[in-house]
Amino acid sequence: MTQLALRTVPRILCTCAVAFLLAMPATARSQANPTYPEVARIFVQKCVMCHSGQTPPLGLRLDTLDAVLKGSAKGPVVKAGAPADSELVRRLKGISQPRMPMTGPPFLSDSEIATIERWIAGGLPAGGPVAAVPPAAMGPQRPRAGEKVTYLHVAPIFAARCAKCHTDNGLMGPAPEGYRLTSYESTLTIADRARVVPGNPEASELVRRIRGQARPRMPFDGPPYLDREETQLIEDWIAQGARSANGAAARVPTGAAVRLHGTLDPGGRLDGLDLILGARTRVDKNPAPGAYVQVRGRLDETGRIIVERLRPR
Repeated sequence: MTQLALRTVPRILCTCAVAFLLAMPATARSQANPTYPEVARIFVQKCVMCHSGQTPPLGLRLDTLDAVLKGSAKGPVVKAGAPADSELVRRLKGISQPRMPMTGPPFLSDSEIATIERWIAGGLPAGGPVAAVPPAAMGPQRPRAGEKVTYLHVAPIFAARCAKCHTDNGLMGPAPEGYRLTSYESTLTIADRARVVPGNPEASELVRRIRGQARPRMPFDGPPYLDREETQLIEDWIAQGARSANGAAARVPTGAAVRLHGTLDPGGRLDGLDLILGARTRVDKNPAPGAYVQVRGRLDETGRIIVERLRPR
């Protein structure tokens, strides 16, 4: 082959490559090189329910490109050209915990995660304008009339107000007392004790902490604390069986340990909650009505508390 022909080959190949790319359907070119508007649609559908507004988890908003690039209180969540080193991708895949979105499963599909990875690998291109986030996507979604409250309705509240501490490596380091509010399973755990008693919000330590009946009141960084609407939603969720994201009611964990704080009422009740006191109940220092006390006990099959120990705090 002549030298002229050799010099001509690269130009021919480049011309062919450009022609091939131009001939590709727009959807294929977009799939190869996604821009922010494409990932923004995923964020709107799966993320901004929690990561938007004035108090997003760890300050991370995902409702604008500037907010995504700014990251969270712990630093950037996307690193241009390095999806494997981007905390956003690690959370979406479950490599870092808790896995996101907190309302999952279901989590993002493989194709949705791949789109975000390609966007990061391509240098986080801005692309064109992005449609405004619809108001329905912002903030916790309330159940419709007649609809049961599920974990999908309360998870955004936990994410925005509770999980900043009640998670691994949170603002206070390890989760306080090992209690994590980062998934349905961890919220209902009875490994240490039951903080949620399905069907009985009054016996649920989680509710009593949020209300301030038990000290310290939660969230620990309050005030402001949860407003009445948020508190009522969590109470309704527990009263209706602490339903999972797919609507299945949880069973009462019969025999699980409980530990409640509150004010002792006349007749041996705790802030109006009936307690089962018996011959085996240990009562320390005979606390009088009006005293702030701790109750330790076990749950019976109906969610009532069989008191093992009652003492002033």
